[in-house]
Amino acid sequence: FTSATLPNLNRHLKTHSDEKRYLCHLCPKAFSTATLLHSHVNTHTGTKPYKCSECDTAFVTRGELSRHRRYKHTLEKPFKCTICEYSSVEASKMRRHIRSHTGERPYPCHLCSYASKDAYKLKRHMLTHTGEKRYECCVCRARFTQSGTMKMHMLQKHRENVPKHQCPHCSTLISRKSDLGVHLRNLHSYVEEAIKCSACEAVFHERFAFLEHKKTHRGGRRFECAQCSYTSNQ
Repeated sequence: FTSATLPNLNRHLKTHSDEKRYLCHLCPKAFSTATLLHSHVNTHTGTKPYKCSECDTAFVTRGELSRHRRYKHTLEKPFKCTICEYSSVEASKMRRHIRSHTGERPYPCHLCSYASKDAYKLKRHMLTHTGEKRYECCVCRARFTQSGTMKMHMLQKHRENVPKHQCPHCSTLISRKSDLGVHLRNLHSYVEEAIKCSACEAVFHERFAFLEHKKTHRGGRRFECAQCSYTSNQ
């Protein structure tokens, strides 16, 4: 990271600090800067203050808006590899690409010898140890630990019934493109009038975020800390 001004550098340095004194009032998470906390609270409320000037899409953080503009409008790829011709929209993808040259695998599994170039692949790998099956076939309801395994199952077992269109915002698969449009408008579009949760003070500007939040109220607080009285529904 480089900056033209000292205040920006100081603000960036806080992201590396272990001190997290900005506490979220809606969940147990804490953050090192007020900006990170503000963006996090927006994920609870559904607020999307950063609106694209070229289309109707809105985002929770300024970084999400910048990525959207590069992917959809400017097609700019400012991060360029110094070893080969590869260039990327995002700095994180460039860091991952560089590891393909260096062979570095900084994310090791603590249960076996597996190590990964990026955190997402390690997280996916850990499901092979926990047995958690978060991906469900929309045709027969069979469950799988990885999305790739589920997609392969659908192609092999349900080729004729496989939905063609994947929602870019959730795991929903839809057969017709027109139905995908309806799904996006009904569940993922920004709504001016906030939807308020009847069980708590949370408010949302996206119906899907509201429906996901409602699930957290089902069955009370099921997860209890073994060392103190803290309980959570997640």
